[in-house]
Amino acid sequence: MKQTELESKVLSILEDKIQLIKTNEDSAIYLVGPIRLPVNLYGETVIFQWYCWLQCNEVTEDYQQIIDKLSSSNLAELQQSSVLVYGDFEYSDNAMIRMHSICHTGDIFGSKRCDCGFQLKQSMKMIVENGTGALFYLANHEGRGIGLFSKAIAYVLQENGYDTVEANLHLGFVDDSRNYDDAIRVLKALRTKPVTLITNNPKKLEALRNSGLPVSGRTPLWGDKSEFNENYLKTKVERSGHIEDGGTCPND
Repeated sequence: MKQTELESKVLSILEDKIQLIKTNEDSAIYLVGPIRLPVNLYGETVIFQWYCWLQCNEVTEDYQQIIDKLSSSNLAELQQSSVLVYGDFEYSDNAMIRMHSICHTGDIFGSKRCDCGFQLKQSMKMIVENGTGALFYLANHEGRGIGLFSKAIAYVLQENGYDTVEANLHLGFVDDSRNYDDAIRVLKALRTKPVTLITNNPKKLEALRNSGLPVSGRTPLWGDKSEFNENYLKTKVERSGHIEDGGTCPND
């Protein structure tokens, strides 16, 4: 089979799974999915639909151009975000969503310095129990947007008496530099009906509402408090403005 025929065959498989979301005249988000993803959630296999997206300084509906550049783009050096969708997310009246910032130490290693690993699994469980929803996994949000290496340095400062906010500020960062614009664009492409946001962070709620998205409510997500993350959780409330209500609160 000739190379052009092979490319045509590959494109015919992929073109219905790739969606263009324009961000402006010179850039776009390319969303691929849905892809069936069986997930082990607390010992039970749950079927999600997985999407991944790529921000690109090119706007084209000729997806072969995008495919041709993948192998030379060195994407393994730059993490991409994705979203897990459960149930009839597009049309259901009652959908829950979680905007979850990647946490290499908490999500992968199960670190108890934070509550991120707990929040990841618990929000997935809440979405499944609700019947429909989506978990957005935001890859450029490590350490509230400072990156993994900077986060490691911030951890050293935290081990020497600085809290989370102080450590970030002393390294030249703001407390929280996370941006939700691309995730919101993807959310709008997948659903236009109201959503309930799983969060304790009012900045996430504000970002959704400022974008014009209909938000029907907010569900808190506290838990997994231990001697290792007690000060971290306390700082979330006292320094970062997280809403302390429902569930197992930091100062319980």
